[in-house]
Amino acid sequence: MRIAVTGTHGSGKTTLIDDFVDQHADYERELEPYWALAQDGIPFADGASLPDLEQQLAASAQLILARAGTPDVIFDRSPLDFIAYLEVVSEDEGLEWEPSGRLLGQIEKALATLDLLVFLPLSNPDEVRVPIELPRLRARVDRRLKAILREDALELLADGPKVLELSGSRAQRLATLDRAVKSAYVLAAQQASR
Repeated sequence: MRIAVTGTHGSGKTTLIDDFVDQHADYERELEPYWALAQDGIPFADGASLPDLEQQLAASAQLILARAGTPDVIFDRSPLDFIAYLEVVSEDEGLEWEPSGRLLGQIEKALATLDLLVFLPLSNPDEVRVPIELPRLRARVDRRLKAILREDALELLADGPKVLELSGSRAQRLATLDRAVKSAYVLAAQQASR
């Protein structure tokens, strides 16, 4: 399965991916676009800036598309993360952000290659016990992602991946993801045998 894990910062994405890859050695892991770009020497501004977020959005779509032939891969973030950040940050700057037609096409193609989009909404009470930077931005991006994923507010998911929203403890989230992956493999095997 091709899986992308999405959520605002400090929602547990990387922890879930670490736990999943520990149990599924056959899965390849793709870094969050920020870290992939940073490894390539791309500098970023302090805080969330529109140019940096646009660059990460394009990188997210490109990373997913570049791995389109990889059957078992898990991505840290999806293009939808960056769309949510861009919408929130642009609103703070008194702007309305929209992707170019070309970028929108890449986003749609990237999402269509995914089998599963795992969403980690913030929980109440928050499971993260350490201070998270930019807490207001974090909460606003979480609200925007909920609208994007639960209501398909951007109309990008009709032909895209199945969305799995996870909550609960670290162990519960991993167990739910494991069950979803196993079910998908069983279903695929049944369809192949027909």
